[in-house]
Amino acid sequence: MRLTGGLWRGRRLKPMKGFKGRPTTDFGREGLFNLLRTRVDLNGADVLDLFAGTGMVGMECASRGAASITSIEKQHSACRYIKDQFAILEFDRVSVLCIDTLKFIQRASTQYDLVFADPPYDLDGFAKIPGLVKKSGLIAEGGLFVLEHGENIAFSGEEGFIESRKFGHVHFSFFNFET
Repeated sequence: MRLTGGLWRGRRLKPMKGFKGRPTTDFGREGLFNLLRTRVDLNGADVLDLFAGTGMVGMECASRGAASITSIEKQHSACRYIKDQFAILEFDRVSVLCIDTLKFIQRASTQYDLVFADPPYDLDGFAKIPGLVKKSGLIAEGGLFVLEHGENIAFSGEEGFIESRKFGHVHFSFFNFET
């Protein structure tokens, strides 16, 4: 696991043992952040990483100047891993909440400049996630929501959909929910 850009570009972090999930590949993350560069200013941004897994997307954002990272993940071992890796990077503006992401979305009261979600592809209700995020008010004015997903689902008909991009087997759909 390698950070692909920013202050810690090229830095390798030890892989998490026993992780039950599908981490975003280095190739996919690098492509995502090349796209984000023209869509959202990460310098000083408040970032929410939903279904954070190993936390690499949040770490990439921190490496690129994000002001704060909030990581939501329900696996306790993954939460410990994320906290440990941010401590190694000496980034202390991180909040790691070890809770169910869908419950967090329903109760959230803070707004973020960038919200990224990488749910399990077989998650019940996966297709409803953009609508739940829109309804929650998590996205700050001018903010962006990015959803990672597989090739068997498309979001082009969803309210707020901007575009979808593919990097290998990874797809990212971008949303803007401004009214």
